[in-house]
Amino acid sequence: MTARIPFPKRVTHCPHFGQCGGCAFDNRHALDKRAVLQAALARAGFAQAAIAPLREVPAGTRRRVDLAVQRQGAEILLGLHRARSTDVVDMQACALLRPEFLPLLPPLRALARSLQALRRAGSIVINWLETGPDILLRLDAPFTQPDRRRLVDFANAHNVPRISIATGRDLPEPAVILKTPILHFGGVAVSPPPGGFLQASAEGEAEIVQAVLAGLPKLAGKSRIVELFSGSGTLTFPLARHARVEAYEGDEAACDAAEAALRFAALAGRVRVTRRDLHRRPVQPADMARAAAVVLDPPFAGAAAQMRFIVASGVKRVIYVSCSPDALAVDAGTLGHAGYHLLAATPIDQFPYSENVESVVVLEKT
Repeated sequence: MTARIPFPKRVTHCPHFGQCGGCAFDNRHALDKRAVLQAALARAGFAQAAIAPLREVPAGTRRRVDLAVQRQGAEILLGLHRARSTDVVDMQACALLRPEFLPLLPPLRALARSLQALRRAGSIVINWLETGPDILLRLDAPFTQPDRRRLVDFANAHNVPRISIATGRDLPEPAVILKTPILHFGGVAVSPPPGGFLQASAEGEAEIVQAVLAGLPKLAGKSRIVELFSGSGTLTFPLARHARVEAYEGDEAACDAAEAALRFAALAGRVRVTRRDLHRRPVQPADMARAAAVVLDPPFAGAAAQMRFIVASGVKRVIYVSCSPDALAVDAGTLGHAGYHLLAATPIDQFPYSENVESVVVLEKT
């Protein structure tokens, strides 16, 4: 009788691939992301766009994750959702996250199991900052006093600078702060809000900042840059080293973080932050007129409401940071129809094994 030869198990980049919805491809280079940007710009009317070489961010560097947590009987599932499903894949490994995340997952499961605020499901957002993990628990019931004591114990046991909590859609509140959570943008120390938006990795952020700064026009001593969708200052403070910056952001907590940082860094005369919902109240042409450049990093849906006012302002240089090729095609198309031409287009792959591509596009009015 012939012995059966076992079929070799297929090796993938992650043991969860095919179940977890975090990765779309097993081969990082299955999708030509440079071609994705080229196609988006062609739809915008820039058919002959010259695309810079793809800048690749290493895997295992992601510093932000939004984990689903689910109580299933006596067990706690903690991880990402299955593709096109609400089911949670219990995370045991991840090719994308910084390695510091994984040892924190078992104690987080034990913590979640003990919390009365978790009845069925919620989320745990972790931003890994320079001071360590900044954790936001958004669960489906009120946090009790015993819950809060457990959070203090957890923070002390695992050296967590801050743990914040929220029930449902409520605004987060700090439950414990052992030290101020900090990271630096352009050399300026910023304490971001709980669960606040960050670029996926410090390495990806550095590539974006480099491409944005390279796209600036020649600046004079009193040059002014208008920045839209400025967040907590990811681009604001690097830009402030080259010109005065007027930054606009709709999120109150992000504005507060940027304001506190600029005051601490004594940049009040160099940077001005204004809270403004740019989808409902776009910045008007007069506010952008005579700016050396407009820099914008809109959310995934793009900046359609703002674009026609940028065009009407007559600003010569626009630097657009995009995480959505579809939104970029629409918004860059608006600029193209108004007589802007493309100076540079840089694709950045800070989302390995996914369909997503970050882009920095520089346009100038002819």
